[in-house]
Amino acid sequence: MALVAPSLLAANFLRLEDECKMLNESEADWFHLDIMDGVFVPNISFGPMIVEFVRKTTKKPCDVHLMIIEPWKYFEAFKKAGADHLIVHIEACPVLKKNIEQIRSLGMKPAVAISPDTPISDLNDILPFVHHVCFMSVYPGYGGQQFIPKSYDRIKQLRKMIDEKKLETLIEIDGGVTVENSSSVMAAGADVLIAGVTVFKSADPRATITQLKNS
Repeated sequence: MALVAPSLLAANFLRLEDECKMLNESEADWFHLDIMDGVFVPNISFGPMIVEFVRKTTKKPCDVHLMIIEPWKYFEAFKKAGADHLIVHIEACPVLKKNIEQIRSLGMKPAVAISPDTPISDLNDILPFVHHVCFMSVYPGYGGQQFIPKSYDRIKQLRKMIDEKKLETLIEIDGGVTVENSSSVMAAGADVLIAGVTVFKSADPRATITQLKNS
């Protein structure tokens, strides 16, 4: 059974409290929050203040994804805001292991994200030190994109690396996850499904989350 982490980027921000209440009452496992700076990715979303407001609405883990340059400057701010998991991009961190250690020292579970054109092998040395890998199956920056087909083989490659090392590192899939492809994504080796538009734009978001969990 999949863990499901709906992405609040696709939520109705005029009704954010209601959206959080819906997630709390659903079978969703984590709240996924995308932080974008308009530099590392070509879009701007929100910062620690929104994370802080969301944190007040839920006891479920807040999975915070930093798509920003120099993310280490903001670790303490996101810890203070209430992040449980903090995800940094391998492409944005020249001293990744040090940054992962900093996140852990602040009491958060560290995770690493990888973009579609970055070789999976680049993760080899960091896998033992992270709670999960946020595997980008679209190019980071915008919600509602279509799943990149080559991602299936890349997920399988990552799953093999983790299994060969006998690690418990989770694989979280971010981008283009739908009810139609979720079973194939899980079969490739995923553990966690992030879904934004699929959940929040559906006629019955809670039922959609249940469908994703049963993938």
